[in-house]
Amino acid sequence: MLVDLRTWYLELLEPSQFRAAFSRNPNLTVVRAEIPCPELNRFLYTSVGGDWYWIDRLSWSYERWLKYLDRPELQTWVAYLSGTPAGYVELEAQSGNNVEIVYFGLLRQFIGQGIGKHLLSVGVQKAWAMEAQRVWVHTCSLDGDYALANYQARGFQLYKEEIHQQELLEKPI
Repeated sequence: MLVDLRTWYLELLEPSQFRAAFSRNPNLTVVRAEIPCPELNRFLYTSVGGDWYWIDRLSWSYERWLKYLDRPELQTWVAYLSGTPAGYVELEAQSGNNVEIVYFGLLRQFIGQGIGKHLLSVGVQKAWAMEAQRVWVHTCSLDGDYALANYQARGFQLYKEEIHQQELLEKPI
């Protein structure tokens, strides 16, 4: 099926723009996955992105995942609720002191509990700690209902919007 896909590009240009929102749930933790682990990242990618047409990495081999993950400019932060993975944020340091939020999201059962704003807040803090002068992200009309609103509520400003047609499977994976 052919759909019109809208993509929004957002950025934070200085830490003072950032509006953090943290959960008070003592059972919610965010931990960096410090050992490159293709199985973990593939699990997170498919579990979080399965409902949102994240398909670009599905064909990646173990070796390709490992090569991608085993770089000093990449960080994966995983949210756990009572020991269960709830979501993740993937950060990549890029040229010009930019840090991109490459992937961000929650597993379906954890949406709507305030975990997303907490995880995004932690992710943005970690991005600034990577010596970023700019933190940026893109989201699209296929993403969850709260994605764009969460970014904007945290202070991200829209700097570009694109619309193009894309062929999609009838259902996400």
